Amino acid sequence: MSAEALIHLRGITKTYGSGDAAFDALCGVDLNITRGEFVAVMGPSGSGKSTLMNLLGCLDSPTSGSYQFKGIPVETLNKDQRSLIRRHALGFVFQGFNLLARTSALENVELPLLYRGYSRKQRHQMAREALASVGLPDKERNTPAELSGGQQQRVAIARAIVTRPDTLFADEPTGNLDSRTTLEIMDLLRSLNTDRGISIIMVTHEDSVAAYARRIIHVLDGLIADDVGTPSATH
Repeated sequence: MSAEALIHLRGITKTYGSGDAAFDALCGVDLNITRGEFVAVMGPSGSGKSTLMNLLGCLDSPTSGSYQFKGIPVETLNKDQRSLIRRHALGFVFQGFNLLARTSALENVELPLLYRGYSRKQRHQMAREALASVGLPDKERNTPAELSGGQQQRVAIARAIVTRPDTLFADEPTGNLDSRTTLEIMDLLRSLNTDRGISIIMVTHEDSVAAYARRIIHVLDGLIADDVGTPSATH
């Protein structure tokens, strides 16, 4: 692997169940992703794309094969060791925002920092900087109910980047947003990729959203059916 390698998969399989009930969700996936890439993962329901993303995000382990994340052999790690990788190197953004309802935007963004030993003053400062970086410097005290869907997703993105991860996983990040807000969120994600160098791996079913990525991977029947680069969209 090159020094710029981020993700390196070889022969990755994932089987659920056993015997006659066994289901092969992934059937021998090979994949390389380098640092700084913006990759979209697409595929129909049951294609294996969600299983692939769970493995890439260290939320699950493969049945067989080799997965190296920045040179670390993830397939050999236990649950707690994978958790450390997620805590220190990865950020996650979800379709449903996953914000605490009765908690302010600032406190929501601070949550990942509670597990890393930062002082209260440090947490406040880092959370404020993250909110400002997603265009919400004046929404620190607002709860999710007082924010629009797009603003809630910006808070979720701020929470994902507050620990300064080098890789961001986005699972249908615009699935609950209207078309105008979708453009705003995708512009934000693209700027995090181009301006801050954060690697982004995103699941989406929308071609217009995938067009923001510089590489689109199609998953079908547990295998990568197509893997092509695409020019960044201009909106």
